[in-house]
Amino acid sequence: MVNSRCGIMDSLKVQSKFSRSLLSSFACRPLQNSRSIPASNKDIVLSGIIPHLQFTLEIKSNNLNYQGNTYTKYQQFLYDLCKQLQYKGYGYRRIAKMFNKWKLQTPRGNTFSNGSISSILKRKQQRDNRIQDKRNKVFSPKLGKLKITYYDY
Repeated sequence: MVNSRCGIMDSLKVQSKFSRSLLSSFACRPLQNSRSIPASNKDIVLSGIIPHLQFTLEIKSNNLNYQGNTYTKYQQFLYDLCKQLQYKGYGYRRIAKMFNKWKLQTPRGNTFSNGSISSILKRKQQRDNRIQDKRNKVFSPKLGKLKITYYDY
């Protein structure tokens, strides 16, 4: 009978999640200088040397921020309305006067001024740029040095 290394993986300390799958592909070959006790047509390996693949994998992401702070429907409504009126040629003061005439309030419950209209348009654009440029930036993974170490069991 030939002793093999298959089935020993679960009892070893594995340093990487990927080690088991990579190690299992080349770990099923005959052992030399090992003792075994036959048990129901299968060998139980009592000693031997197992190669163990060690490596580091570095993954970066900026998308770990809390995603729950989105615009409310009212804020999005105000932004869309400001954008439409600005596209028609209205200035910040005129838009603010129109909003106050329509009895709309800021999300905090105040009346509108030209500065609040400017802020609505500016902050939304800044937020969208930040999400596009920073949060959704894709980084390439970095694989460290591969090293094989041998463990006795």
